[in-house]
Amino acid sequence: MIPIEFLFFGATLLGVAIFYRQSLAIAACGLVVVVVYEWTFTQFPTGTGAAGLLAHFAHEWVILVNLLLLLVGFALVSRHFEESGIPAALPRYLPDDWTGAFSLLVIVFVMSGFIDNIAAALIGGAMAHTLFRGRVTVGYIAAIVAASNAGGAGSVIGDTTTTMMWISGVAPAAVAHAYVAAVAALLVFGVTAARRQQRFAPIMKEKAAALRIDWLRVTVAAWVLACAVAVNVAVNLKAPELADRFPFIGAAVAVALLLTIGIRRPDWRALPGALRGSIFLLCLVASASLMPVASLPEASWQTALALGFVSAGFDNIPLTALALKQGGYDWGVLAYTVGFGGSMLWFGSSAGVAICGIYPDARSTGKWLREGWLIPVAYIAGFALLLSTIGWRPIS
Repeated sequence: MIPIEFLFFGATLLGVAIFYRQSLAIAACGLVVVVVYEWTFTQFPTGTGAAGLLAHFAHEWVILVNLLLLLVGFALVSRHFEESGIPAALPRYLPDDWTGAFSLLVIVFVMSGFIDNIAAALIGGAMAHTLFRGRVTVGYIAAIVAASNAGGAGSVIGDTTTTMMWISGVAPAAVAHAYVAAVAALLVFGVTAARRQQRFAPIMKEKAAALRIDWLRVTVAAWVLACAVAVNVAVNLKAPELADRFPFIGAAVAVALLLTIGIRRPDWRALPGALRGSIFLLCLVASASLMPVASLPEASWQTALALGFVSAGFDNIPLTALALKQGGYDWGVLAYTVGFGGSMLWFGSSAGVAICGIYPDARSTGKWLREGWLIPVAYIAGFALLLSTIGWRPIS
């Protein structure tokens, strides 16, 4: 029998998909309903009543606060980057045909492997907004999210899920082969999305004629990103046991931004939208963490493939945590599936939720599915290539 909590969560996701303009209210109500039901009729994953609820969030607060600080912080960083003038300079260097639009997706893909998929998606969204003068198709927005998620799949600092694997003792080399699938997927969805975007709103070369770059804003953005990467690497190399006790990466981003206010003031107008999107995602993540999932099916490539589709609606963080507890997975395959799989829906990944703060129309699930239909196709194609070339190599 399906637990009632799953029905509540499914109804929440369906409500978000249909009534996307009220997504925050629906997600918040869904969380309240799950909490009230488990408090009254069953129990929380860590026990009953107030004690069980407090114990649960005493464990989950680090992930939730990290997500909040990263989503808000990187939204401000993307504004720094957009206002620096760098995106306006890109037409000088990118081809003015569809390969220019595809090159931008490649840039997002590469950035995501080094900084974070949320930051890469937001910076990519800011660049696209300038390059195409705000006329960006929902299909191309979905492609930016997919490129950021694919680019972070093979890097232990590129995605929250791969960082979780690293903290748990999975070697960075054990997830690197996810890039076999990720690159293939990028080619499948990227070329078509770039061609459609070019037909809709081509890159305009003449827009970069009289250009002034604010190098201080560039420095601020680079500084914040460097702090996030440095803290992530330092904590996981020196004291991985502390990583789940404090939101080090999010705190590093927040402190780095505060230290640079005197150099260049952030665009605080981005804050309300970033906060709304962050709270929406936190409600979904918190609801997902309360689901009564004790274990996953037996580790296999079929399970890994299915988890990618599940992660489009069910948050990939608790899925990854369960997989790490269970063991027996090929971590590169799993990194690809749970990382890239969330790109199939706008609320399936933190990068998707973040970029919708720049492009609110992308919250239309119908448009995302109609214009981004190649993303599920790319997901399967990349998975098939990875399995046929590298194979399934589980590590206990």
